Amino acid sequence: MTVEKLFIEGPNKLAGEIAVHGAKNSVLPILAASMLCGAGCVLHNCPVLSDVETAMRILRHLGCRVERSGSSVFVDPTGMDRDDIPDCLMREMRSSIVFLGAIISRAGSAHLSFPGGCELGPRPIDLHLAALRRMGAVIRENHGCLDCSAPEGLHGARISLSFPSVGATENVMIAASRADGTTVISNAAREPEICDLADFLRQCGAEISGDGESTIVIEGVPALGGCEHRVIPDRIAASTFLAAAAATNGRLLLTGVNPLHLSPVLPVFEEAGCRLRCWENRMEIKAPPRLRPIKGIRTMPYPGFPTDSQAPVMAMACLAEGTSVFVENIFESRYKHAGELLRLGANIKVEGRVAVVEGVKRLSGAPVEAPDLRGGAALVIAGLAAEGLTEVSGLRHIDRGYEHFTESLAGAGASICRR
Repeated sequence: MTVEKLFIEGPNKLAGEIAVHGAKNSVLPILAASMLCGAGCVLHNCPVLSDVETAMRILRHLGCRVERSGSSVFVDPTGMDRDDIPDCLMREMRSSIVFLGAIISRAGSAHLSFPGGCELGPRPIDLHLAALRRMGAVIRENHGCLDCSAPEGLHGARISLSFPSVGATENVMIAASRADGTTVISNAAREPEICDLADFLRQCGAEISGDGESTIVIEGVPALGGCEHRVIPDRIAASTFLAAAAATNGRLLLTGVNPLHLSPVLPVFEEAGCRLRCWENRMEIKAPPRLRPIKGIRTMPYPGFPTDSQAPVMAMACLAEGTSVFVENIFESRYKHAGELLRLGANIKVEGRVAVVEGVKRLSGAPVEAPDLRGGAALVIAGLAAEGLTEVSGLRHIDRGYEHFTESLAGAGASICRR
């Protein structure tokens, strides 16, 4: 089997312009929601990512027609004739569970296994299952498989989430769009991707209000039509490129972004000494000769600091002049990249959910392996700033969330290639 690696010769200051692709975390639930439509849907700004390709394969397996043309994807769900997802597809990504509510709503039953994805510690799907059960679904868990049915169809319900889970909020929103009656989600997730899903569903005829707030109300409708929708920019990819520019003392212009969606992370870059300029859909970052430390980053649900940006920002903090402290409140096992950063010369101490990063003057290139999606991006950032050659393996993780990552960085002055 051929193993692909990234070879990075550093250090290189990033300079130039990078276009940010559409949001992975928006595309996946929107693709799931499209199977409830009574006509075709066109999604623009749809990135070419392995997770997105997996979602498209799931739709095709279910009987939907899916075609891609550049960054646009056409979905015709009218031929859907199955209610199962093979184990091999479920294991490829955690977000595959977001198909559950849509399949039950459309087919009246669903058969699938537990999802896969990055190993970030326990991420139970109990919230998803409990919410769908309140809406009338009968779900049996049997040896790692879920056998689901809705004998009398799904109905509206009052659902209070114990944690503002993005996936559970999305699953309920999708299922409730065509359920009988009114569904109220309390302690709902407030991420921009939730609002994007709501916008898509409203264009198809759904009646949804309150998205972006902690209470979302969905009035079920008997049918949804098709629509044409443009996916929002990927705020996590944008924050990754900002961190890469900061770590390399570079100056970078990001296009196709929404600065409002990045408001939770921008103060961190300013605290590190970076200068930021924002326009309607563009953003420029100029890094100082040496970054300042970040006193404390606590990952929280939106509008808090996103857990997906923790690893890339930690990579830049490795080169700050002082001590930075990270507290991971979302996932238990989200510091796997720390051990690989140590191979490059970083000084990081991890104790439970806390990581203390003592900045060093320089990093040195070494062979490293991406432990997960965002951890892989962190290693690439560190490699860009490190002296000498860095080899990054485990690229299947990076391919799940970054479109043309190597080409984007190379276009901004990085000495990086994939082979």
